[in-house]
Amino acid sequence: MDAINRISEVFKKSKEVFIDDSSRLALISDCHRGDGTSSDSFYKNERLYFTAINHYYQEGYTYVEVGDGDELWENRNFYDIQKVHSNVFKFLSKFYNEKRLYFIYGNHDMIKKDEEFVNRNFYRYFDQRTKSEIPLFEDIKIHEGLVLKYKREEDKILVIHGHQADFLNDDLWVASKYMVRYLWRPLEMFGVKDPTSTAKNYEKKLAVEKKLVEWVEKEKHILITGHTHRPMFPKVGQPPYFNDGSCVHPRCITAIEIVDGYITLVKWNIKIREDGVLFVGKDILAGPCKLEDYFNSFN
Repeated sequence: MDAINRISEVFKKSKEVFIDDSSRLALISDCHRGDGTSSDSFYKNERLYFTAINHYYQEGYTYVEVGDGDELWENRNFYDIQKVHSNVFKFLSKFYNEKRLYFIYGNHDMIKKDEEFVNRNFYRYFDQRTKSEIPLFEDIKIHEGLVLKYKREEDKILVIHGHQADFLNDDLWVASKYMVRYLWRPLEMFGVKDPTSTAKNYEKKLAVEKKLVEWVEKEKHILITGHTHRPMFPKVGQPPYFNDGSCVHPRCITAIEIVDGYITLVKWNIKIREDGVLFVGKDILAGPCKLEDYFNSFN
């Protein structure tokens, strides 16, 4: 199946979530939470991430994790990730308990499409202090895609990770996983870049983005993805393909916010006050722009 049809199949079977001009959503992808070792790409930006999700929780946002939340290619055991980043998972469970959380899986955490894996690892966690299992994300459903329905029946936004437009990381994901785990991960410690990675290969990035834009032009729906790690925010009149970037940029994380009918690309980074005090702050990279203007551009 070609990439365009593959994405359309995901669109047809995805859960629909209704949003309107009172909705507040934060979309973040490619956290790649690891095991806390030197290869854990998320670890250096964890404080930025925690500040961001705390802000989104306090301000009443729904959090949508757009794939590759956990690095399950390099790491075999999810328990190691959960143990190191337990504060993050416990905090995200607050969103879940208030019905303000959606997880989408990507290629690096494709195993989450296995309901047994999710049941075993996400429903509960083992608390070392109390020696008991504590509820975490009980009965959670992890999605391949979400469709955000806005106002009119035809106004839809597809949210997927984006690996569906990448043959090597979709159809051949199992082979790619083992290559990363046993070949490229050790070599990267010596400075050798993984040629299979879309995020690290400019040519692959462009090829994937081209297919994603083609889907938008064909199906006439807004598309939001991650996967390439490159933030994208089109002008009104251009094909509305958006990318939220990643949590593993040097010194910042990026996100897409949908608030009060507007869409915005933001970054969270370390800033400095005039008195020399460091703090985590948010900058707008693009937008805000009205969602309605993008939908109207299809007409």
